[in-house]
Amino acid sequence: MTKAAIAVTNNPKVLESKDIDLEVIFIDSTSKDVLIKVRDYIHKGHRLLTHPLAGSVKPNETPYETVLVSSKSYGEVDLDSLTLIENSMSTLEKFLNIRKIPDWSYEVLEDLKLIDYDLIFNYL
Repeated sequence: MTKAAIAVTNNPKVLESKDIDLEVIFIDSTSKDVLIKVRDYIHKGHRLLTHPLAGSVKPNETPYETVLVSSKSYGEVDLDSLTLIENSMSTLEKFLNIRKIPDWSYEVLEDLKLIDYDLIFNYL
């Protein structure tokens, strides 16, 4: 059975979750690399289901990123999805040029994982 969506993430909490019925593509790297992988899916005809920079946490404040894309490829590039991912990548770079992601404590990182996870879980 095909999953409802694909979650592209670098958040271990999303990867380990048993509460969401998604195909999870885990990227053991940066948020930038997550967005690049999402862009790759868009180039293959998938569509964005969530905003790449959802939530109120600035992209240079959290190392975690989860984006949902359609599990189905529509065979052509969705220009709205492509524009949104490209703009999100530019915004991420702009924020990271202003200030790098802090070296957060374990507790803060756990909170940031939960925030990212909840954004996706509540979408479903």
